[in-house]
This record gives sequence, C-alpha cells and structure tokens, in this order.
Amino acid sequence: MRARRARVAALSVVGLAALVARAAPTSPSASAPEPPSAVPSASPAPSPSAAPSASASAGGRVYSTCVEHVPDGATRPSWTVSVPAVATAGWALRVQLDVTHGAGETVLHPGLSSQRGTEELELTKAGFRLPNPDGGAGVEVTSRGPGRSVVVLHVVPLPKEPGTVELELPPLPLSVARASGEVMTVCTAPLRVKVVDPTASIPDARARVNPPPRRQLEDWVALRDGLIAGGVTLVGALLGWALFRAWRRRPRRVPPPPPPRPAWEVALEALTKLRAEQRVERGELSSHVDAVSEIVRRYLGERYGFDGLEATTREIQRALRAVVPPLPVMAEIERVLSDADLVKFAKMPPDAEGCSQLLSLAEAIVRATIPASLAPGEAGIGGVRR
Repeated sequence: MRARRARVAALSVVGLAALVARAAPTSPSASAPEPPSAVPSASPAPSPSAAPSASASAGGRVYSTCVEHVPDGATRPSWTVSVPAVATAGWALRVQLDVTHGAGETVLHPGLSSQRGTEELELTKAGFRLPNPDGGAGVEVTSRGPGRSVVVLHVVPLPKEPGTVELELPPLPLSVARASGEVMTVCTAPLRVKVVDPTASIPDARARVNPPPRRQLEDWVALRDGLIAGGVTLVGALLGWALFRAWRRRPRRVPPPPPPRPAWEVALEALTKLRAEQRVERGELSSHVDAVSEIVRRYLGERYGFDGLEATTREIQRALRAVVPPLPVMAEIERVLSDADLVKFAKMPPDAEGCSQLLSLAEAIVRATIPASLAPGEAGIGGVRR
C-alpha cells in the first residue's frame, strides 16, 4: 500500500511538471493537449452513485446539477454540443453549445459557473471542477444573428483514479430570456468524456530534480537612488517654475471705484438739464411731463430703497408713507405722480403753465428730502452739497 501511494505521488509530481512544460493545444476543437500515444489500460468507469440523478417535475426535468424550467407556451430551444472526445486530466475541457432559439429570445450565461452549492458538489462527485472565471476560462456567449447563439464554457476533469478513465459530464443548465421577460432553463444531456493522465506515456514516472541556479544581476543601488533624486529635483524645479509664472500672472488688485453720487445730486442735475432743454417753450409738453415723472420716480426709489421706475403710483405712495419721520412733501409727490399718470394713461393734454409748475414741484421735492445732516447752501447744485 505504501509503495502504491509513493507511485501515485510521483505520478502527480511528474504530471504537474508535464503540465508546465507542455505547450498550449493547437487544435481548435479542444482546450487540452493531444493525448499521449502510449495510453495505459483504462480504469473502470465511475460508480453509478456519482452519476447525476434525474426526476420528473411539473416544470421539466430535475437533475442534481440542473433544474429545468420551461414556461407554458414556450418553445424549447435546440442545440448541438461540440466537445473533444479525449480530454487531459487537470486541463480545461472546452464545451461548445450551438443554440437555436426564438428570434426575440436571448441566451444568458449558464448559471452553474456562479453557483457554489449542491450543484458544484454533485459536479465534483462526477469528477469535474469549475475553473476560476477570472483565469481566462470563463463563460462566453456570442450571438450569431437572430435565433442563433454560441455558448462556450469550460470544466476541468479531475478523476480520482490515475490512468485513462471515462467520465460522464452531468447535465449543465442553459438559461434563455424570452421577449416577455420570462426566463426558461433547459438542461443539456449527459456527455461521456475519455480522460487521460498527462503522465500516461511516461513509464515509471519520477519527480524531476530542481534546475540549477541562474546568475542574478546586481542591483545598482547608488545609480537607482541618484536617478530618483534627480527626477524628484527636476519635478520640483518644474513645479516651482510653474508656480512662479502663475504668481507673476496673478490678477492685480485694482483700486476701488469711486463712491456713487448722492441721489439728490443726480436728480437736481437731471432737472436742471431738463429746464435747459426748454421743451415747454418748444411745445413738447407730454415729453416734458414724462421726463419729470421719470426723474422723480428714480430719485425716490434710490433715496428710500425701492424700484421707483417699475413700481406703480400706489406702490410708491405705500412705500413713502412708511418712512419715519413722515415726509413733509407727501402732497407734492402725490400731485406730481397723479398729473403724470393723467397725461400718460388718460391722454389728458397738459398746458404750459402746469408743466412749468410740475418742474418746480419736482425741484422742491428733491431739496426737501435731502438729509438734515447736510446744511443748506453747502452744495454746488440747488443750494445743497454732499
């Protein structure tokens, strides 16, 4: 018994070395290399207990590795299976399914490759394992047009007995999504695969000795550190130069703008300019009234904090009545605004005397609402100064 265990261990070590040394397979129909010419006698097939069991159910057949589900009214897809007749133990076995299905259906990835439960346990009992999908042997689904898809998956045969054995690949699930959103699952038929040992052609296989050591290259630490220091210095110099250029191009601080002119000064200047235009003498009475109203509205809005040009006459009156202390010229303001509204909206023609009085009232309103902290006679316009 000990001699047999030692021989099996030697065969395993030699098989591992052969797997490393052997090149990739060139045949497009198989993932494993060609079997050796000298094949030992085949071992007996696995016991019936390792084969998958199937039972009938309402939705389809049930296997230990696959549960079939075909909805009512669905057409069962058909497929052909392409698998190498001979596989090598420990190498990925390529299984290709050419599926024919409905034009509006989509073949999904087989769910067995992502399951780690009873299905994988039953697959292991049958002598197969699932490879790591991140190792380049994952599942591939390719569409070949409406109603045709190709599914390629890989399994790794790992028989328990050495030599050449025959294994049965259990049914594998195949999921198809219908156009209605339903997913039906069908099971492939069991497949008989002949598995050969990678060391079957090596008589009395023994473990290989370790290869001789190779000459190692010396790490030039000084040169490496010098290059790193030089690179860091160069990057620092470039970064400093870029920061200096950015600092030179920084926006300069501009002097603050001059303070805005007082609203009363602007209003008195506009009324003086309007008087100099002599619109009343030229007969432009309506234009004169509109100009006086605009100047008064803009002044009152800037003076007491509201939009005088966009506010209505009633809104202006409401805002001015809330001023504390009350304005002494409230009656004059209401007269100017009402006369301007009559000319603008009621189309009432003004007279020359009324236009002159309206201009004088506007000047009186501005002068009467100048802040009391400014003494009369200190301004350059209308006897008021800032």
